Amino acid sequence: MTDRFVVGLIGAPFGLKGFVKVRSLSGETGHLLNLQSVILRQGNAEKTIDIEESASVPPQVIMKFAGINSPEAAKSLGGGELIVCREQASPLKPGEFYIEDLRGLAVVAADTAAGGGEIVGHLTNIVEGGGGELAEIRLSTGEFKFVPFRKEFFAPIEPGAGRLILRERWILE
Repeated sequence: MTDRFVVGLIGAPFGLKGFVKVRSLSGETGHLLNLQSVILRQGNAEKTIDIEESASVPPQVIMKFAGINSPEAAKSLGGGELIVCREQASPLKPGEFYIEDLRGLAVVAADTAAGGGEIVGHLTNIVEGGGGELAEIRLSTGEFKFVPFRKEFFAPIEPGAGRLILRERWILE
């Protein structure tokens, strides 16, 4: 299981005191308002940075980081990722999962799942599509396919099972 999560993306400066807009990746913002520090990742560089102040400005949050006191300084943080440990991430509701915990799971065809299962590929990501979330699957052949991440195509996820069961193999064609 993943211990660290990217929970937000830094956007444009907000106001004149060094605040930045932060977009929550989970859609939830309450957990962001309780953070006192985060790991800021820009490119390959990471550093821990203290949060001096935060507020909800729907649909996002604004944050003021220590040492960032002007719009110019705030602009330099644009595109940065906010990383926190699992305990600081948005709490899960029943039936929810962190995408990070699903990445890399084997995707097994339902018609073979009872007998151990033929692995048809591995889940590489869950991405937002126009009509909902899409599961990106790297097939055993090396090509990538996108499948609607819905109950019509995937059996309910069982924690700790180490696999996702694809109900309809034809969707990969």
